[in-house]
Amino acid sequence: MEEYRHLSEDEIKNLEKNNACISEDWSKVYVKKEGFNPNRLFQACFSGEIYLGNFKKQFNLPGGIKKKSGVRYSTLHNVKVGDNSCIENVQNYIANYEIGENVYIKNVGIILVNGRCSFGDGVEVEVLNETGGREVPIYSKLSAQQAYISALYRHKPKFIQRMNDLANMYVKKHSSSVGKIGNNVTIINAGIIEGVRIGDNTKIEGASRLKNGSINSNKYDPIYIGSNVSAEDFIICSGSTVSNGAMLNKCFIGQSCYLSNSYSASNSLFFANSHGENGEACALFAGPYTVTHHKSTLLIAGMFSFMNAGSGSNQSNHMYKLGPIHHGILERGSKTTSDSYILFPAYVGPFSLIMGRHVNHVDSSDFPFSYLIENDNTTYLVPGVNLRSVGTVRDAKKWPQRDGRKDKNLLDFINFNILSPFTIQKMFKGINILDKLLRVGGPDCDMYSLNSAKITNSALVHGLNFYDIGINKFLGNSIISRISGKNIKTLSDLHKCLKPDSNIGLGDWVDMSGLIAPKTEVHKLIEEIENGNIKLLKEINDEFRKMYDNYYSYEWTWVYSRIKDFYGIDPSTITKEELIYIINKWKDAVIGLDKMVYNDSKKEFSLQFMTAFGVDGDINQKKADYESVRGKFEDNDFVKMVQKHIKTKSKLGDDTMKMVQNLSE
Repeated sequence: MEEYRHLSEDEIKNLEKNNACISEDWSKVYVKKEGFNPNRLFQACFSGEIYLGNFKKQFNLPGGIKKKSGVRYSTLHNVKVGDNSCIENVQNYIANYEIGENVYIKNVGIILVNGRCSFGDGVEVEVLNETGGREVPIYSKLSAQQAYISALYRHKPKFIQRMNDLANMYVKKHSSSVGKIGNNVTIINAGIIEGVRIGDNTKIEGASRLKNGSINSNKYDPIYIGSNVSAEDFIICSGSTVSNGAMLNKCFIGQSCYLSNSYSASNSLFFANSHGENGEACALFAGPYTVTHHKSTLLIAGMFSFMNAGSGSNQSNHMYKLGPIHHGILERGSKTTSDSYILFPAYVGPFSLIMGRHVNHVDSSDFPFSYLIENDNTTYLVPGVNLRSVGTVRDAKKWPQRDGRKDKNLLDFINFNILSPFTIQKMFKGINILDKLLRVGGPDCDMYSLNSAKITNSALVHGLNFYDIGINKFLGNSIISRISGKNIKTLSDLHKCLKPDSNIGLGDWVDMSGLIAPKTEVHKLIEEIENGNIKLLKEINDEFRKMYDNYYSYEWTWVYSRIKDFYGIDPSTITKEELIYIINKWKDAVIGLDKMVYNDSKKEFSLQFMTAFGVDGDINQKKADYESVRGKFEDNDFVKMVQKHIKTKSKLGDDTMKMVQNLSE
C-alpha cells in the first residue's frame, strides 16, 4: 500500500519508552506517510500486520466529554485502522479486522474473526416447521418474496436445489477471514463480537454477544444495537433497531424493523417494518408490518403480514404423532384479539379478526374481511364484516405512513392495496360458496356448516352483500382510474383505452408476503430459476421488481376479464349506458361503505365507551372528560377524512358520468 510507510527507529523508541507500546515485530506495523502522530498511541500492543491511519479528529461525546482519536489500552492483531478512529480499553483484543474512518470503539471485551467466516450469510433458518423441511438460506440481500418462494414451493425440488446453489454461490463470494467495520461506527460497552460484519454508521451500545452475523447499516439508514442484546447466526438490515435484551438465534431482520424489551426469536424471519417487543417467536415467517407487543404473546410456526397480535395470542401444532409438522397462514391484515388461540394447521383469509380459542382447524382462506369468533369451542365465521370496520380503513392509511425505510435500495416489494385482484378473487369464491350453502340449506335455515365453522343465516346474507359492495367498489375504481385524465372523445376512443396492455394478469393472483402479483408470472420466474436462466440471486429480485412496477397494468388485465363475469357486459363493446350503470354501482358502493365506516367510528363516541371517564361526575362531566381526551366526534381527523372522501368520490363519479355522456358515437 503506497500511502503507508514503516515506523522510524526514533518513533519506535518513543512508542516503547514513553507510550508503553509493544509489538512482536515493528516491521509489520505500517502508518500513513503523511500526518501520522505516534503520540496518539498509548499502551497499545500489536501483532501480525497492522495498518494505522492518521489520528487528528476529536470525538465530542454526550455530557461534554472529548476524546482524541488514536489507539490506547488495546491489543490489535492483523488489524487495519482508518483515519481519525479511536480504539480504547479493549479488554482482550481485536483480531483480523479492517476498521473504517471515524470509528469509536471503547470498553469492549473482544472483536475477532477466527478463520474463514460467512458473517451470517447462508445460515439455514428452519422457518414454519420447527423441525425443518422449509429451510430458507438467509443472506444480506434477502427479500420477503425470495423467502416466500423458498419456504413454500417445496413441491419443486429442482427449483429448491437451484435456489440453494445460488445461495451457496453468494456465500462463497462474500465469505472472508477478515471482518469489516465501516465508517462512522460506534461500539461501546460491548462484550463479545465474533465474526460480525458491521456496516457504516452502526451504533452498538452494551450488546452482550454478537456472533456470526451481518449488520448492514449505511449512512442513509443506520442500525442501532442496544444493551444486553445477544444474537448468533443473524443478519440485520438497514434502519433496524435491536435493543434492551433482545435475543436472536438464526434470524433475519429486514429493513426498518424494531425488536426490543427482551423479545426472543429463534429460526425466524422478520421483514420490513416488523415490530416485536416482550414476547417470543419460533419458526416465524413475519412478513412486512407484523407487529407484536406483549409478553404473553407467542408467534410460532406461522406466516403473517400486516398483522397485529393481541396480548396472550398463541398458536400450536402439537396435535401430532411424528413431530410438529403443521404450520398456519394468516393472510395479510389479520388481527388476533387478547387471549386468542388457533390450532394449526389453519388458513385464515386476509383482513380477518380472530377472537377466542379455535380448537378446530380453521380454513377461511376464501373469506376475506371476516370475523372468526369462538363460542363453546365452536368457530363462527362472519364473512365480509370487516369491510365496514373503521380499523381496516385506518390500517390502510397508516401502513404507508409508517414505512420507516430510508435506504436507497429497498429489499421488500410491498403493495399496500386493500382491494386487489388477490382479495377480490377471494370474494368471488366466497360468494359462490355462500350461494351454494344458501341453495342447499335453504333461505330459512338458521345455521350453515362450512368445514369446521358455523355461519348464521344473518351473517351469510350480510356477507353476500358485503362482498357485492367490495367487488363493485374495486371494479369501478379500476375502470375510473383507467379512463381518468385520458383524451377520450368518442366511444371508439373509450374502447381503445379500455383494451388491456397485455395478457399478463389473467387467472389467479398471489400475495407473496407483501407483493401482490399474477400467479402466472411467479410460475414463469420459478421455471426460469429451474432451467438455470437465472444466474444470480439479484436477478430474482429484479424480476420481483418488474411485477411490482407493472402491478396496475396487470391489475387492469384481470379487471377487464372480470367485467363480463360480474356485470354481464362486454368491455370491448361497452355502451355509454352500460358504463354509466357500472359507475353508479361504484358510487353507491363507495358511499355506502364510507357511511358504514362513519357509523362504525361513531360507536367509539357512545356512552358505553365513556365508561371510567368523568370519575365522580354526572353524565355531562363524563362526556366533557371524554371529549377533553379524545376530542369531539365531528372534530376527529379520521371522521373528517371519511366525510371528505364521500364528497370527493361523489364528485368524481358525477364528473366521470358527465364525460361518458358527452362521448360521441
